[in-house]
Amino acid sequence: MHKIAMLLLAALLIAPASLSQDEPKPNPEMQREEIVNLEKEAARAIQQSNGTFFRRVYTDDFIGTLSHGQPVTKATFIDTVQNGSAKYDSFNASDINVRIFQDIAVATALWSQRGTFYGVRIDNQMRVLHVYFNGPRGWHAVAGQITLLPPGGRQPL
Repeated sequence: MHKIAMLLLAALLIAPASLSQDEPKPNPEMQREEIVNLEKEAARAIQQSNGTFFRRVYTDDFIGTLSHGQPVTKATFIDTVQNGSAKYDSFNASDINVRIFQDIAVATALWSQRGTFYGVRIDNQMRVLHVYFNGPRGWHAVAGQITLLPPGGRQPL
């Protein structure tokens, strides 16, 4: 009886270690590529005035700041995308950089837009920062910041 108890105890102690070794380690390059794709999809969704992408990827408690300092939630951002006064000829995400810290990713990108806003021609660029969380259903944006770049390039701090 004592031998059976010892074997059972040994099995219980070894089992968690062997289970954790069987879990596949995430591939950082694949994770980066997923985030890059999400950033590019966001730009396409904005150009098409389609909120579906943001309903799927932004968390319900998403919080962000638009390019002129306006705070937004998931609902207000989707409303801005779908019902805003901007009509885009092009909207692109480039210069995408991703840093991953376990289940958190920070992505920065350059958004370039051309189109009209309240009938006035726009052609500008913005720096964007998104914070993602990797949960059971994949990567989801929890926060974002958009900063409008001045015309003509770099400016002093």
